[in-house]
Amino acid sequence: MAAAIPDSHRDLLDAQVATLATIDRDGFPQLTEVWFLFDEGELKTSLNSSRAKTKNLAARPECSMLILDLANPYRYLEIRGRARLEPDAEYTFAQRLGAKYGADVRDHDAPGDSRVVVTIDPTKVFPVDMSG
Repeated sequence: MAAAIPDSHRDLLDAQVATLATIDRDGFPQLTEVWFLFDEGELKTSLNSSRAKTKNLAARPECSMLILDLANPYRYLEIRGRARLEPDAEYTFAQRLGAKYGADVRDHDAPGDSRVVVTIDPTKVFPVDMSG
């Protein structure tokens, strides 16, 4: 991971959801709650290839992921970077991600849909704690 995540905020990498911000074709932000994993030192999510956020990242890989401390909303971690998209035709990563949530991500896909692994290569990390 190019930009380091400080120890003070590493616990947020185990959070249940994050907000993924992409840039749509008109240049506007598009935000979506996503499941994610901090996997082998990398921040990753699994996206359906037919979704707008996947198309946004393919066209413009610049993105941001915000992980809010739900127990203390004055504390969060923002990771800005560039996304790498890789096919996950066999759902190998998607199954690992689903295991974190006790779910099968295939349940969210229509017949014929495919998945990609999105890895965020961070350029900037913003650990914020305004609680005290």
